[in-house]
Amino acid sequence: MSQKPILIIGATGKVGRRVVANLTTAGHAPNAVGRHSALPFDWQDRSNWAEHFGGVETAYVSYYPDLAAPGAGEDITALVSVAKAAGLKRMVLLSGRGESGAERCENILATSGLGYTLLRASWFNQNFSEGMLQPGVMAGLVALPAAMRLEPFIDIDDIAEIAASALLDDRHNNQRYELTGPRLMTFADAASEISAASGLDVSYAPISPEDFHAGVSAEAGSDVADLLVALCQEVFDGRNESIGDGVMRALGRPPRDFAEFCRQAAAGGAWKKAA
Repeated sequence: MSQKPILIIGATGKVGRRVVANLTTAGHAPNAVGRHSALPFDWQDRSNWAEHFGGVETAYVSYYPDLAAPGAGEDITALVSVAKAAGLKRMVLLSGRGESGAERCENILATSGLGYTLLRASWFNQNFSEGMLQPGVMAGLVALPAAMRLEPFIDIDDIAEIAASALLDDRHNNQRYELTGPRLMTFADAASEISAASGLDVSYAPISPEDFHAGVSAEAGSDVADLLVALCQEVFDGRNESIGDGVMRALGRPPRDFAEFCRQAAAGGAWKKAA
């Protein structure tokens, strides 16, 4: 096991902070960086990227805002070049399942000559408890342009466990993992299970891309809305209606079930309304 520095880019994200926690529990002291770290890492400023990779053997990378975003390919190309020149051995890249832009970025890394582990993840369970869908859960309505498509929601704790293992263990070198949960569900199914666990009355509304865009634009601006609508239209066309074997391949156990996530999130107060 290497004791050389481990770099975590995107260390304050939902997955990144869990990767840091897993590594810390295992006795490592990863270099966790982002826009507000002591030595900042900013995707918009490449001037200090090389400093981050000095002496680093493995690195976890989560791209902001998403590998499907315009310019992501150029940024990943530049990052891989800097990392390779600095002597990095393996990069662990968080990717999105069914996203053509993400797959282009995966291929940039996979053909670079660097060692790689590609974590191709489906929609996160935790989007309902600490992400973009949490306010809708609290308001009793999850509204998305996903029709009644099936999605194999993945638990972030599984992703983070695999990422931490990949940063430490060479058996994950040059692996591409399709990371999904153990079953296919509609968003209506998810709302029903959240209701049962939380005591809230949560329903799902399949809305039009136009209505979704208008709602997101009002909250986060048109650029974010454009990206999210494009992502939904791409990944909710049926391409992801299958179960992947990545968690079993990487960890030797089945993925966590959505019902287990709901119980844990509810017990942790994720959906508790203020008194």
